[in-house]
Amino acid sequence: MIILGLILFLIGVLASIPILTTIGIVLLVVGLVLLLLGRSGRSLGGRKHWF
Repeated sequence: MIILGLILFLIGVLASIPILTTIGIVLLVVGLVLLLLGRSGRSLGGRKHWF
């Protein structure tokens, strides 16, 4: 999710498409939050690890 967000963000910036930039930022933030919560040992949605 983080990689997809980064790719969409870069395409949005380079091609001047604001909706791709916005979606990319949202995916980056969600991916980082899931990563941090998974690393802290909290279970998310009944799963201890998100791969």
